Amino acid sequence: KGHLRKIGPRVRSREDFRPGLNMLPTLPIPLPLALASVLLSAALSGLAFPPHGLAPLAFVGLVPFLLALRGAGAARAAGLAWLWGELFAWSVAGVFPGSLASYFERPLWFGLLVGMLIFTLMSSLYYVVFALAQRLLTRSHSLVVPLVTAAAWVSVELARGRLFTGSAFFIGNPWGLFGYTHSSGALAQIASWGGVYGISFAIVAVNAGLAGWFVAWRDPDRSTRAGAIAALLAALPVIAFTIGGAISLARAPDPTDGEGLIEVAVVQGNVAVGRRWRSEYYGKNLDVYLDLTRQALQQGSPRLVVWPEGAMNFYLETEPLYRDAIARLLEAGDVELLAGGPGADEDKHPQIFNSVFLVAPDGQITARYDKQLLMPFSEYLPFGQIDLMKRQREGPRTFLPGVADPPPLETRLGRTGLLVCNEAMLPEVAAARVRAGAEILVSPSNDSWIVGEGFAEHMLALISLRAIEQRRYVIRASTSGPSAVVDPWGRIPVRTDTFRPHLLLGGVRPETGLTLYAQMGDAFAVACALVVTGTLMSLSVTRRSRS
Repeated sequence: KGHLRKIGPRVRSREDFRPGLNMLPTLPIPLPLALASVLLSAALSGLAFPPHGLAPLAFVGLVPFLLALRGAGAARAAGLAWLWGELFAWSVAGVFPGSLASYFERPLWFGLLVGMLIFTLMSSLYYVVFALAQRLLTRSHSLVVPLVTAAAWVSVELARGRLFTGSAFFIGNPWGLFGYTHSSGALAQIASWGGVYGISFAIVAVNAGLAGWFVAWRDPDRSTRAGAIAALLAALPVIAFTIGGAISLARAPDPTDGEGLIEVAVVQGNVAVGRRWRSEYYGKNLDVYLDLTRQALQQGSPRLVVWPEGAMNFYLETEPLYRDAIARLLEAGDVELLAGGPGADEDKHPQIFNSVFLVAPDGQITARYDKQLLMPFSEYLPFGQIDLMKRQREGPRTFLPGVADPPPLETRLGRTGLLVCNEAMLPEVAAARVRAGAEILVSPSNDSWIVGEGFAEHMLALISLRAIEQRRYVIRASTSGPSAVVDPWGRIPVRTDTFRPHLLLGGVRPETGLTLYAQMGDAFAVACALVVTGTLMSLSVTRRSRS
């Protein structure tokens, strides 16, 4: 039991076994074992996420990492946390470096360098903060340490997702939050009041409880019984949340029952990203989407057809011939179209937007949504003077953001809120759409530039939780898949495969009413941050008084 034995003489008084009284730290485990634990933890945690989908591993994936932090000094804890963050990012987002190199048409070293920088800035640094807080929290043997540990984890996840959203250089990075390992099923239903952070809290609490119990079992100076009790307390949230979610699912309508649903068609063109804006292909992508739409009208009777983000590689507002071709098809099927493409406002200079158009059966553009939160470097250039970060392509290189808090679009499905591509990653944006009156959520997305299936499957998990958080049907229209219809309980009755042209017919229903999450937002996660802050301040005061 050597390396986990505490510094100083062995405690012999029964009073010293009472939780919260013993503040002596344990020795850290050997560095090679700590590094191996970090590697194992990152691998197990990554396997819990899509596309692997081994969700039960999420409940044990963090245990080796938490054990590696036990007794570590500040510098060592920070280093281990940075390493864990990098390895974890590679395990859930390893496709990004290669995709970045391909998207910007740069060498692979460029993608690897930029990818590591992004992983550090938008992931690892937050876990360093967690590790520094955790080494203080675990000095107390209180029974609630695992729960406070879970609250600390949720706090850094909240910071990752919200801290820089809407800033000049970054958006939030809620990628790889532990709650996304459970985007459907009973436990996921807690998102309707706690968001994804409620799920993360329950999962991390179990991990922290298991880590604490293992330390107590290995250390003769600690009460194994107290460690077991703390682990049981840590399991209570996941038990309670799962029971409550199971009751909610039992009351939900049968997902196979189509009564009262409005039919919608989603067209997935799978057009190669390299030909989108080449001059020789200008407007030719339209044939792909028209043919698939024609098939959808032959197979069903949709009231609305949805094309993905960037489906049109031309300016719909100024191309009457293309608009007439679309109108002839829509009029024949008496159907509306919701389609992504560039939008332009002519003033002194052209103002280009990443837009989604609502087109009536007669070809008239009845509404337009301009994407509000743009992706840095791909949709705007925060460091425009750096040529290395400019994508070499024809067509629009940068866009302007749309107006804040746009109203829903009045479609035949009902009042429709738009979440274009990465906007669907941000739960607060979906909540804002619903509070503005959206009865349906639609997420057109461009996934063709990403190599492999992992990114799109992860995005579908995010979309599923947006549906649960708001209790709304969500339609995902992807360029390369998977496209899907998600019901308000996170269930996916219909979806497509990836990387091939496809059409999808599904049913949705406009929903009203606001969930607790729609009304209160991230109040649960904020409360976690306040609890952690208060606990750390209390521990600091206690240490100063003892010294």
